[in-house]
Amino acid sequence: MRRRLMIGAALGGGLALLVASPAGAATGVPAEPSTQYILDNLWVMLAGVLVLFMQAGFALVEAGLTRAKNVANIMMKNLMDLSAGVLAFFLIGFSIAYGPEQLGGVIGWGGWFLNGADFDQSGLTIHTNFFFQVAFAATAATIVSGAMAERTKFKSYFIYSFVITALIYPIVVRWTWGGGWLSTLSTPFSDFAGSTIVHGVGGWAALAGALVLGPRIGKYTRDGKPRAILGHNIALVVLGTIILFIGWFGFNPGSELAADLVVMDIAVVTLLAACAGGVAAMATIWLRSGKPDVGMTCNGVLAGLVSITAGCGAFYNWSGIVVGAVGGVLVVFAVEFFEKVVKVDDPVGAISVHGVCGAWGTLAIGIFAAKDDAFLGRDNAGLLYGGGFDQLITQAIMVIAVFTFVMITAGALFMAIKATVGLRVAPEEEIEGLDVLEHGSPGYAGDSLAGLSATDLGPAPTRSTEKAEV
Repeated sequence: MRRRLMIGAALGGGLALLVASPAGAATGVPAEPSTQYILDNLWVMLAGVLVLFMQAGFALVEAGLTRAKNVANIMMKNLMDLSAGVLAFFLIGFSIAYGPEQLGGVIGWGGWFLNGADFDQSGLTIHTNFFFQVAFAATAATIVSGAMAERTKFKSYFIYSFVITALIYPIVVRWTWGGGWLSTLSTPFSDFAGSTIVHGVGGWAALAGALVLGPRIGKYTRDGKPRAILGHNIALVVLGTIILFIGWFGFNPGSELAADLVVMDIAVVTLLAACAGGVAAMATIWLRSGKPDVGMTCNGVLAGLVSITAGCGAFYNWSGIVVGAVGGVLVVFAVEFFEKVVKVDDPVGAISVHGVCGAWGTLAIGIFAAKDDAFLGRDNAGLLYGGGFDQLITQAIMVIAVFTFVMITAGALFMAIKATVGLRVAPEEEIEGLDVLEHGSPGYAGDSLAGLSATDLGPAPTRSTEKAEV
């Protein structure tokens, strides 16, 4: 089985400051690649396409759970997460994550602009690796937009989206998939497709941003009780959830980094966990509120997907159902906790879905892992399979380290933005909506001629009544 760590193995040191050689000419690619080599690269590229398509799902979920007056702003932020994120990861992030080791594995440094000579390409080409990994980087960045929706300046969002993709996320990747210090512990961490590495980074950065930003106007009463601010289109939420669901079959099975039979094992356990999460969340909110809330059920599906992402290469099917169901229950209580106790205004539940359930999924490996880990290529049995506490302790170290690092760095970033260009829009703009004042036009444009008089409209077109001559 392939190991994700392989793409961080650098062949040489030094800085390569020139643009890489054309595709196919990079050192390390077989002169006559085998059929399996070609299939592996094509499968990972296709999986990357599915992960990139998840951006549409995030955009729809966030737009549907927020108000109509901010829908263009939400869509623009998700578009820039992808566009700016790809450039940031190409220029800086990929080299920090996977370039030649520096500072004892804390960061990578080198292989700039996809210089193939600095990376091991025995399994996948440098361009295949980049294409797949940049889709994950964009995912981590876009999680933040939902928690900070409806009150953040667009220019500020553009800045922090770039920095997260260029620096914060790549450093976490370096520590883990890039072969850094967390992968060199006596019992190495395990996070197959990124419950903590991707979703935890996005979720905890969202928490830091929402804390610095503060709640939306009208979210809390004077005595601190939360008010419901309903989203404008539940159909978009459901459609976005289904798109994310489908995209996850690139996220998890694609992380096998090979076209082999393990791909289908990972796909099935992912499917089961997502469905269990949706059913569990529906049942939980139904019991607590008396109604099977649609939006919370959608978050339950996503919670199941996030929860299974870390262990999808090491769990049996029944374990996937349990882990996904626990995630579905957990997300309901987490949303209530952050809203009512911590007083954090998260319009889409991003902190709970990605941060909390990402942590749960990562810890679950220390309990339910039974197979030879497809990520580490070794047996990392959890508590239920006689593995002891070693793996669980390592998983906890990983969760705590990533949480601490992201909260400090992202918090500092948001505070710096707040003190310079400003983080939050003016109250008047927030009340009116961000679409027109930030982007020049509403997300939903009505009839632009409505309300005009006949004089304003000008003469009506005349219609000839004469029969055309033959």
